[in-house]
Amino acid sequence: MAIKHYLQFSDFTLDEYEYVIARTHLIKRKFKNYEQHWSLLDRTLVMVFEKNSTRTRLSFEAGMHQLGGAAIYLNTRDSQLGRGEPVEDAGQVMSRMCDVIMIRTFGQDIIERFAANSRVPVINGLTNEHHPCQVLADVFTFIEQRGSIAGKTVTWVGDANNMLYSWLQAAEVFGFHLNVSTPKGYDLDPTLVTADSRHYTLFDSPSDACQGAHLVTTDVWTSMGYEAENNARLAAFDGWIVDQAKMARAQPDALFMHCLPAHRGEEVSAEVIDGPQSVVWDEAENRLHVQKALLEYLVLGKLTS
Repeated sequence: MAIKHYLQFSDFTLDEYEYVIARTHLIKRKFKNYEQHWSLLDRTLVMVFEKNSTRTRLSFEAGMHQLGGAAIYLNTRDSQLGRGEPVEDAGQVMSRMCDVIMIRTFGQDIIERFAANSRVPVINGLTNEHHPCQVLADVFTFIEQRGSIAGKTVTWVGDANNMLYSWLQAAEVFGFHLNVSTPKGYDLDPTLVTADSRHYTLFDSPSDACQGAHLVTTDVWTSMGYEAENNARLAAFDGWIVDQAKMARAQPDALFMHCLPAHRGEEVSAEVIDGPQSVVWDEAENRLHVQKALLEYLVLGKLTS
């Protein structure tokens, strides 16, 4: 079959996501029951990191081993990419030595150039513009906890970062509505918004954005690469903390999610992230399971067993 990449959330259709989610349920159940699932026996994943990681590396590396394959870790400090090798050349070489590649890098253009020169599927483990694997895990977590996300309301409180742009694409694919509240100066870049405006609403007030939501989610106020802006962001984001008052405006059974790591007392209160509505630990674990289903689908296509 033709090479399929996963560079942003909109790369898959709803039908493909429904398949991946069904496989995730199966793979997670087998994992919990200690049942072997070696669908990628003798296959190799290469993981290329230009940004630091905990959850992305652990989930992909452990996941590939659990599928019966092998995972190789590379970063720019110990590979030729860090010495100026063209991305196009790296894509040509690496893809001749493995079955699938995951990249965590800076600009989306880097991963797109790499994929254009790859003989094997390429997965976006995070770029400045998109974080599709995390949002896939979040959507799966909601479905696992509450059923279909279609027609529901998801609230984003925070800056317009890679998570938000992936959530916007997810809203269009899955048919839910996204309430967005960003501080002034940290709002959406129109050039990165691909979703139809019918799928999202902008709010000046983060509290108003939480009204009636089935899911409230946020992220750190200072993402990787923006550390120099930390003090300015702390001032600009005053009032954007997801606290109990904001969660009280959501649905009574609303969930809270955070892609982690979290800063209690900044973007979220301890009472919320450690409270009964928080599913952040299930959400973090589900990175492992959805990425196993994703790897399997990209390498093997749809399976019937």
